[in-house]
Amino acid sequence: MSDVANCNLANLVWVTPTYDNSDHGGASEKGGPSWVASIVNSIGESACQNPDGTSYWDTTAILLTWDDWGGWYDHEPPTILPEPEGDYQYGFRVPFLFISAYTQPGYIDNGTHDFGSVARFVENNFGVSPGILGFADARASDELSGFFNLNSAPNPFLMVPAKFSIEHFINDTKPLQDPDDDFRGVPADNRKH
Repeated sequence: MSDVANCNLANLVWVTPTYDNSDHGGASEKGGPSWVASIVNSIGESACQNPDGTSYWDTTAILLTWDDWGGWYDHEPPTILPEPEGDYQYGFRVPFLFISAYTQPGYIDNGTHDFGSVARFVENNFGVSPGILGFADARASDELSGFFNLNSAPNPFLMVPAKFSIEHFINDTKPLQDPDDDFRGVPADNRKH
């Protein structure tokens, strides 16, 4: 968020929340939705311009996904892949949002995508050979191009309402905690790998 505020947004950024600002069930603060809204709002409301005079909003795609399904109910069973991919199976579905000025409002894609599709999107946009990063991006069926139309005029930004403001996250002084500590709260002698 400070990179956006300082007009120093890199061409590619991976952002991971702290545990309290994730959507993990045990997080005490429940800051996940506000944390995501703050990132989207900081880009959408930024007065910064790219070297060609375009805004951050007009040139940024935000790909939001969760790393696991969280243990909640899903009525769709995971797809079982045939050999030789049998050792690497899909799990339960996870949410995925594609946020950009060129995505049709309310667009829903019911296709099957996986984390490799995100890698393929990056490869496609930065001129990297498809599949060069390894197994997941090589088997991905698309680069998510159905989520946007660059031939259309950019949609205006609409602020995302949030419980916590961006200042809440910028000024947060709590120690950082990894959002994926699967052993959080489990005594050391009960941890199995």
